[in-house]
Amino acid sequence: MPESKVALVTGGARGIGAAIVRALLAEGYDVATCGRTPPDAPTEVEGKQAVFDACDIRDPAAVAEWIGTVVARHGRIDLVVNNAGGSPQADAATASARFSERILQLNLLAPLHVSQAAYPHLKASGGSIVNIASLSGVRPSPDTAIYGAAKAGLLSLTQSLAQEWGPEVRVNAIVVGLIKTESAEMTYGGVAAQERIAASLPLGRMGRGEDIAHAVVFLASENAAYISGARLEVHGGGERPLFLEIVKQEKGG
Repeated sequence: MPESKVALVTGGARGIGAAIVRALLAEGYDVATCGRTPPDAPTEVEGKQAVFDACDIRDPAAVAEWIGTVVARHGRIDLVVNNAGGSPQADAATASARFSERILQLNLLAPLHVSQAAYPHLKASGGSIVNIASLSGVRPSPDTAIYGAAKAGLLSLTQSLAQEWGPEVRVNAIVVGLIKTESAEMTYGGVAAQERIAASLPLGRMGRGEDIAHAVVFLASENAAYISGARLEVHGGGERPLFLEIVKQEKGG
């Protein structure tokens, strides 16, 4: 029986990360995930269960220890999904240096540290990395300016590592749009606000964690064997420019 491939997913306990973990388990991967807080219950699909390890990925030493633990347990690494990230809103004029440093650590430096620690094992397996980026990295990100800058940096890092680490390791990124998770109300407001947002998108709905998970599965597969350094936009067609609505209102539409 062939040896199972092994995937690492940072921040896989909830939200998009949990959807990615479920999709990879369904694909037959052995999945290791990490975070500061464990999931409410182990993630299991068709008898395969993800392994959770407590790890603050902002700490390079903790990352190195976690990667060592995963390799000791599973013997290999075939896929790294740098999913952990996020930021509360903050006024750029008054955000503290400590706050900005922590946001950069989580959203840019942590993916780098995880990728560096996993690199020898990915090189040995001919594996790949998928970085979970955001629309905030390709357009203005008011009220989360440092987060947007970090995600822009992650997209640049993706392209640079793809060139440095090819042909043994492929590195790609997913530009994530507006996704409805269990914490959607904190991000987008109540049901009425979410419905208005959904109606404004070309595909008529907000994204789901499964939409991002399917993209991860594709980028990790042999079907994407010649894709590296790419940015796959999963955003339902993108946000409609505000000026178009203003023009429409001016014309009485």
